[in-house]
Amino acid sequence: MTANALVSPIPSSQPRTDSPTAVSTMVRLVRESFAVVEPHAEEVAQFFYGMLFTIEPSAREMFPANMQVQRSRLLRALVHVVQMVDRPDDLVPFLQQLGRDHRKFGVVSTHYEAVGMALISSVKKFAGPAWTDEVERAWAEAYTIMARSMLDAAAADEGPAYWPAEVISHERIGWEIAIVRVRPHYPVPYLPGQYVSVEVPQRPRLWRYLTPANAPRPDGTIDFHIRGVDGGWVSRSIVAHANVGDTWKMGPPMGRISVSRETSRDVLMVAGGTGVSPMRAIIDHLSQWGQNPHVHLFIGGRIEEDLYDVPALQSIAAVNPWLTVVPVVEEAGIPGTEQGTLADVVTRYGAWGDRDVLVSGSPGMIRATVSRMLVAGTPLDRITYDPFTVD
Repeated sequence: MTANALVSPIPSSQPRTDSPTAVSTMVRLVRESFAVVEPHAEEVAQFFYGMLFTIEPSAREMFPANMQVQRSRLLRALVHVVQMVDRPDDLVPFLQQLGRDHRKFGVVSTHYEAVGMALISSVKKFAGPAWTDEVERAWAEAYTIMARSMLDAAAADEGPAYWPAEVISHERIGWEIAIVRVRPHYPVPYLPGQYVSVEVPQRPRLWRYLTPANAPRPDGTIDFHIRGVDGGWVSRSIVAHANVGDTWKMGPPMGRISVSRETSRDVLMVAGGTGVSPMRAIIDHLSQWGQNPHVHLFIGGRIEEDLYDVPALQSIAAVNPWLTVVPVVEEAGIPGTEQGTLADVVTRYGAWGDRDVLVSGSPGMIRATVSRMLVAGTPLDRITYDPFTVD
């Protein structure tokens, strides 16, 4: 049975996963086969894109000339979807957001068909003896669910595919960090804590996810806190070369990090470096009211310079008793801070089982913090973090 027969075209009818047993079998087969393939991630990604551009040559112009970074992002995205495949309440909204976001590329149904064919061909090539007709059917059904969610959401979205925005200020904070303010040509309907994909003129077709560091303002302006990471083509170009007057493109808002004032549960926020942005936007929003759930924010970094935003957050806390700010730094001997990693310090306080937990930062920081919290006894369903990664 060929991948082409299963995936092209994407069936309009529902896949054969209408019972808990069928869903469980599909999830198990997809995860088991992906575990075989994952150690060959780089080769899988190379084969995938080669196959995709062969099947659908028009897709090539949607991607940057240098595919090195894009290849690594593919497998990270796949890992996230595979991990969530049996959690439809989390996965479906994520896929719907991705579908709306992909409108900015001009993606149509034939592109989804080509991606499905290339994906299944790639997993099949590297799965070896683990690949069977049953496994192939499971992957086809799983991909059909994913693609259908994205296509339906894209078709239903009446908003723009992206928002143009003008850079109106660029402030360097040390060597690695910049705060950039942009003014969209018309308001972006994001919620505090959400992130957006961004394309900058210095790196065309290299879209990256950035998170607004403020709640929506009446004048529509948005601040982004950006660190130039090692190997980060986009982040380093923004920190060093973004200019006032540049026009950025911003995709539709995405993300699950949020705080509802209506909930009675208090909140723990754990933010590493510029990962403070979604937390800062939420705190900015909550500061409009005197009564809120209590928010305990741990903000950390490797060196003192990583705590660049702590003074501003402490100023907010000084007039808002619902907010507690705890600076954390790995570097020894910094007055007024807790020493250690965020994972160390947060779990030193306990399991936080009575809180909603929001985590934001680098992929490594998120993995370490969430793992340590789970070991400490924090319920998994209380922890929220977004799947996007730095470039």
